[in-house]
Amino acid sequence: MSPMFYSLLALTAVLAAAANAVGPIFDTDGDVIFGVGSYYVLPAIWGPTGGGLTLSSLGDKQCPLYIQKEDSEVQRGIPVKFSNWKPKVGFVPESENLNIEMDVAATICVQSTYWWVAPSHLPIMTCFIAAGPKPEHGEDSSRSFFQIKKTGGLHNVYKITFCSGDGGCDDVGIARDANGVGRLAVGSEPFPFVFMKAGETETSPKTMSII
Repeated sequence: MSPMFYSLLALTAVLAAAANAVGPIFDTDGDVIFGVGSYYVLPAIWGPTGGGLTLSSLGDKQCPLYIQKEDSEVQRGIPVKFSNWKPKVGFVPESENLNIEMDVAATICVQSTYWWVAPSHLPIMTCFIAAGPKPEHGEDSSRSFFQIKKTGGLHNVYKITFCSGDGGCDDVGIARDANGVGRLAVGSEPFPFVFMKAGETETSPKTMSII
């Protein structure tokens, strides 16, 4: 599509945000993220902190799958997509409840891949984020609502919070499981990240510029 088309979409988003007092999320190119397409979730600080997000088993159980952070910065992992926010806007809104889903065709567990806060079965109360049920069906959908919020003064850098049914929100960060694998978990130090359009073949210069 032409640059003019994207400019018009961005202008529409800004006008809608002004009318609804809801701000859009931006990717590493500075473009508004709309409710279509998918995006890699990458660390804001590029380097030894690791790469993007993927799915893997936890412990000796093959299923369900949990959200894991890639160990290598060259691994972008699996992109995500967004849905189910209440404000009537076409863009992905900041600081509003929404659902996040790993954008993968199929998994070995033959289940949906919506982010879902799994109950802790560990001696320490670490609530890891798993690939869970579609929020409209099955188990408690309040475990599937997250918010994307700006963090610090860095350009287009965000953090994720989990917002439970009681109205409170807790930061989502990286916690190590019993095997030392870094996974998304509620209540950990915030994980600052950026969104990169899926399908790009190399790191955007704008991603590097915010480090």
